[in-house]
Amino acid sequence: MTTTSNRSALEGAVGAEMHSTSAARAGLAEVAELSGRIAANVARVLIGKPDAIRVALVALLAEGHLLVEDVPGVGKTSLAKALARSIDCSVSRVQFTPDLLPGDITGTSIFNRQTAEFEFRPGPIFANVVIADEINRASPKTQSALLECMAEHQVTVDGSTYALPSPFMVVATQNPIEMDGTYPLPEAQRDRFTARVSVGYPDPSAELTMVDEHSAADPLTALQPVLDARQLRAVIEGVRQVHVGQEVRQYCVELVATTRRLPELRLGASPRATLQLVRASRAQAALSGRGFVVPDDVQAVAVPVLAHRLLLSSEAQNSRRTAAELLCALLTRVPVPIPARGGA
Repeated sequence: MTTTSNRSALEGAVGAEMHSTSAARAGLAEVAELSGRIAANVARVLIGKPDAIRVALVALLAEGHLLVEDVPGVGKTSLAKALARSIDCSVSRVQFTPDLLPGDITGTSIFNRQTAEFEFRPGPIFANVVIADEINRASPKTQSALLECMAEHQVTVDGSTYALPSPFMVVATQNPIEMDGTYPLPEAQRDRFTARVSVGYPDPSAELTMVDEHSAADPLTALQPVLDARQLRAVIEGVRQVHVGQEVRQYCVELVATTRRLPELRLGASPRATLQLVRASRAQAALSGRGFVVPDDVQAVAVPVLAHRLLLSSEAQNSRRTAAELLCALLTRVPVPIPARGGA
């Protein structure tokens, strides 16, 4: 992990540059304020889960997609809905089932008898926030309908390509693969999710609060947006301006490259994962009120960004190791960068 001296040195090296103008400070202040509104709004529904909410915010601000994986009934869909309802933009929800077809998601071309031409009817994927509920209950063919959408923010149907709205985010929920009626997500699909989060069971005090506050009415029904699509685009643009020094970029590359050399893994993280790790680190830094990324930011998002992309070897599976455990051990072995004098 990052030592106090290393972190202080890195902050000193790039802090002056990123805080030299009032415009930069104002931009960070807006990011922090609007992000805080979203977090507080979601926390009204998902009680006692600040870490899960923060990962969701990181994925949102990094212009990525979020995979929420856990057992039924712990609030996966509630997290997705609360995040979507906190933004005044177009939202669609797709319930993934075994009989769902790719066209039910992307849309289809329908023949118009009056014009004697085919007309494209957009599917629910044409929204700013798409909630893919229980995504792994659909067949692999239907799951693959999201590949182009998530990677390129566009849909191709019958040879024609249609752009998706901006911002665009997929928030998918899924049950553990061990449960009945589920199909494993293909590696290419998992790699397109910026981060994965598990909600987990609440502690007794949080569960008691939930019983007290949720028993009379569903808080989702009273949830109101706290920002609109224009404001969200401005916040995302502010996160893009967060500085990532050369040493930190190299640190991200080395972390990802090390996963490809671990004997416990038969598939390490991809170059796309490196890009997502840098973007998520920017978002983490912005949420912490900083205009520059430090190694602590990378370490904070490494597990949610990388773990779901890794495939364990049969030996690691037999020894009941997890990708998260391997990543935590890796973070203690990869040297933390020390900035050169004068900054990056």
